[in-house]
Amino acid sequence: MPLKTIQLFFPSEVLEALSSSYQDDAEIIKEAAVLEFYREGRLSSGKAAEILGMERFEFIRYAGRKGIPFIRISAEELDEEVRLLEEIG
Repeated sequence: MPLKTIQLFFPSEVLEALSSSYQDDAEIIKEAAVLEFYREGRLSSGKAAEILGMERFEFIRYAGRKGIPFIRISAEELDEEVRLLEEIG
């Protein structure tokens, strides 16, 4: 995958709020963008994991800890799936 470099400017208090002891500012921003694109459905779990250098299931668990569910289905869709399974079985 070709890589592009971009330069972003943030107020220092934004970066301080995002900072952690194990990531630099660029990695924090990259991770936040990847998680948001995954949450929006614009990236698959496999591609998101690849970008962040994780195994797919590691990423799925990590995203879950960040409040992003792997299975995204509405209550109505779940009811319909259950109804179809009951018809089959």
